[in-house]
Amino acid sequence: MAKPRKVIITCAVTGAIHTPSMSEHLPVSAAEIAEAALGAAEAGAAVVHLHARDPQDGRPDQSPEAFTPFLGVIKQGSNVVVNITTGGAPTMTIEERVRPAATHQPEVASLNMGSMNFGLFPMLKRFPDLKHQWERDYLANKNIIFNNSFGQVEHILTTLGPLGTKFEFECYDTSHLYNLKHFLDEGLVKGPLFIQTVFGLMGGIGAHPEDVLHMKRTADRLFGDQYRWSVLGAGRNQLPIAAMAAAMGGHVRVGLEDSLWLAPGVLARSNADQVQKARQIIEGLGLEIATPDDAREILELKGPDRVAF
Repeated sequence: MAKPRKVIITCAVTGAIHTPSMSEHLPVSAAEIAEAALGAAEAGAAVVHLHARDPQDGRPDQSPEAFTPFLGVIKQGSNVVVNITTGGAPTMTIEERVRPAATHQPEVASLNMGSMNFGLFPMLKRFPDLKHQWERDYLANKNIIFNNSFGQVEHILTTLGPLGTKFEFECYDTSHLYNLKHFLDEGLVKGPLFIQTVFGLMGGIGAHPEDVLHMKRTADRLFGDQYRWSVLGAGRNQLPIAAMAAAMGGHVRVGLEDSLWLAPGVLARSNADQVQKARQIIEGLGLEIATPDDAREILELKGPDRVAF
């Protein structure tokens, strides 16, 4: 009898896009981030994607020391796969962005596959009452270019690759898939590639079903059976795109980094709430959620005994 396909749920618990004034449920302190990650894992996430924040005002903090307190708690409390961002915030240098993963040597690190305009300013209309001036300055900036040049991507690959860390390749547009193909052809990455196609962020590809199909067709043509496909839908696109991808053979990413919402007009009270919604979709399709060890097998990861935290 055929066995159900297993779907990896990644949960990105806090990120660097949303700011604390937008939702009281956004994790900020190390304790809150650890609690969010453990809750997401208990709800069914096989992977947690992690950023750090300044506990005083919630601004993104990419110092390795900011990650240390919650990494230890998460490892002690769960078998979940830990994924550390190298994206940080789009206003940071590449040297800042790579330091936490280089220090802590996780099983997975995110890697953005191309430079792009990054437009957060539309959120100011939806969230006019911000507590901190840094939030307003950050969101209002119409001149952000998220810098991920070929040299910068290569720097991250050659820094983290020898440590056994694999990558969540974040692809915000078609060209990013072609950029990844370049690095595959050059031998700087090898399969199975974990490709996270990102939809609905201003500056990247849209969130129409045709956009999802286009990215999947392009990845199929470029990578064949050398990749594992996952999707990230921003904001209200989160669950509809998750459902579409799960039905098409993909994996899914949810979490308060990508969307603050559980339903129209309803803030998610926790990351676990969004994981539960994704789980309902997956299991409703007759599929199974992947355990952390399933994810390690699917993505061919080095294992939790080879991290540095």
